[in-house]
Amino acid sequence: MNAKPNTAARRNKWGDFVALIRETKPPKLQLIVALVLSLIGTVVSLVIPLFTKNLVDGFSLDSLDPIHIVLLVAAFVAQTVAAGVSIYLLNRTGHRIVAGIRERLWRKLLALPVSYYDDTKTGELTSRVTNDTGIVRGLITEQLSGSLNGIISMIGSIVILLVMDWKMTLVMLIAVPVTFAVMAPLGRQMYRISKGMQDETARFTSVLNQVLSEIRLVKSSNAEPREYENGKAGIAGLYRFGVREGKVQAMIAPVMMLVVMGLVVALIGYGGVRVSSGAMTAGELVAFLLYLFQIVMPATQLSTFFTQFQKAMGATERIVEALRSDEEAYGTGRPVPKEERPIVLEDVRFAYKPGEPVLRGVGFAIEPGKVTAVVGPSGSGKTTLFSLLERYYAPQSGTIRFGADPIDELSLREWRARIGYVSQDSPLIAGTIRDNIVYGTDRDVSREELERAARSAYADAFIRSLPDGYETEVGERGIKLSGGQRQRIAIARALLRDPALLMLDEATSSLDSKSEQAVQEALDNLMRGRTTIVIAHRLSTVVDADRIVFIEKGEVTGIGTHEELFETHPMYREFAVNQLRMHAEAGQGRAGGQEAETEEKSIASRL
Repeated sequence: MNAKPNTAARRNKWGDFVALIRETKPPKLQLIVALVLSLIGTVVSLVIPLFTKNLVDGFSLDSLDPIHIVLLVAAFVAQTVAAGVSIYLLNRTGHRIVAGIRERLWRKLLALPVSYYDDTKTGELTSRVTNDTGIVRGLITEQLSGSLNGIISMIGSIVILLVMDWKMTLVMLIAVPVTFAVMAPLGRQMYRISKGMQDETARFTSVLNQVLSEIRLVKSSNAEPREYENGKAGIAGLYRFGVREGKVQAMIAPVMMLVVMGLVVALIGYGGVRVSSGAMTAGELVAFLLYLFQIVMPATQLSTFFTQFQKAMGATERIVEALRSDEEAYGTGRPVPKEERPIVLEDVRFAYKPGEPVLRGVGFAIEPGKVTAVVGPSGSGKTTLFSLLERYYAPQSGTIRFGADPIDELSLREWRARIGYVSQDSPLIAGTIRDNIVYGTDRDVSREELERAARSAYADAFIRSLPDGYETEVGERGIKLSGGQRQRIAIARALLRDPALLMLDEATSSLDSKSEQAVQEALDNLMRGRTTIVIAHRLSTVVDADRIVFIEKGEVTGIGTHEELFETHPMYREFAVNQLRMHAEAGQGRAGGQEAETEEKSIASRL
């Protein structure tokens, strides 16, 4: 009952593998030359036993012809050169194919939506690009040449043997169905083991990436024993799969050796009887044995190829799965209108998981050139709202419009180019400070522009104090800089983009009290006359906003100015009073207490 589905599945995997190779557009001429040279070397090897047969049957010192010796040496040299060049070209072709697969995977990973990464670990994707493609490369560069040569050698040898002595050949061919009957189930088992090994490798790689990238968190949390156990479990899993793979290989090698030794003994015994009876010559028996080895050795190579092929099928399945995942519609959509328009959310609903709604019918408008503050308790959906505006996700229902146009119908590239986003985490890339400020800018940035953006973000002073200035390496994820420094570089990046829509997610949260006021002034300049939406916990930002949207548990419960919400919204009033109290307490411990007191009085006068 299951035979047909299994056969269809294997055929489908083979089709996926062939399609994957063809889509990389391998150099066909190079591949053909490699295969032709491989064929030449194999043909030469088929002639050598015939020459040996004649030499044995008519051996004498007088029969040694220098021309024959020269031809024999030339044949060996030609075979060696052809094999060497063929192996080189196949290796080059294999690396070219794998480079093409890796390039396609890398492009695909960059084009996949954020939701894909929510459900897939980074280490698993890293394993796809490195380990799985490496398995495919090994099949092409290390096994393909030997297997093709082996098939040609086996077919040629069998044809010659049938012509020489069909009875002896039939005795030898009895071993073929016996070998296949043993090897087929072992191959299927190897496929399952290989697939499990690749999954376990991906999981272990994910653990390594997660732990090593957050090593400071691990150490500060005294989590080394826990992470050691996690890593140890991964290593044990790889060990178990390795042992299972070793068991299968331990069965394959002895079976092949048993078949070979049985054939040799049988053919020598049967051939000896035929030589003694005059049915065949001693030279023919020697040639027969030589051809036997030209069949047996490739058969061993084919068994290895078969094992590697099963591994490659498992790797291909994972690669193809990633390549077939839905991409963001990055290059499609209508051009984004140049004029400023309101951004309107209409009954927007969203959930990361079914049955766990984060936004429940959110609706409000973000007016052009105005500052809209989004306020609410933690977990109310404020950051998710930003993610929807960035189009990292699409609402399950409802619409976000830019004027009259739904934003999901507009060019994603152009839409994101309009947005400057400064998040609470201030992510940086490994590289220099300059690299991070100009990151994502699709034009050449002059030194003057770079320094102007840094000065506006109040980052220029600390950058110049560093030994290498703007060429200072920030380390992985900006670890060599303080939180406030990272935040100011992120603000400088947003300033350089000169965005039409500015989104600030607690953009001053990591700044010290001295830097906070300076950077807030820079942000105020940047926000002036620009459409801005702010996730704010800082009371002065909320008070000065043109419009405040209060969100609770994914629902908008209040919209208005500070004065309006303070009068009509009890939770907002509680938020404002608590913020003022915290602000006052912080101001008492700061230098510049007079300025803090002045600001507090200004805010308090509006409460």
